[in-house]
Amino acid sequence: MNWFKSSHSGGQTDCVEVAWLASGEVGVRDSKNPTGSALTFTPGEWDAFTAGVTDGEFNRSA
Repeated sequence: MNWFKSSHSGGQTDCVEVAWLASGEVGVRDSKNPTGSALTFTPGEWDAFTAGVTDGEFNRSA
């Protein structure tokens, strides 16, 4: 399995990493702790999350 960072991370060290797991789920982990635990999401959950990010659902109001 290959973990990768978003192209928007700019090579920073404080990033999340994502992997497409053999089970079909999506793994998410902290790049500072690659041997630590990871969150897993179903493809539908991941699609809903990324759609929310794209749509600005998680933008903080000032």
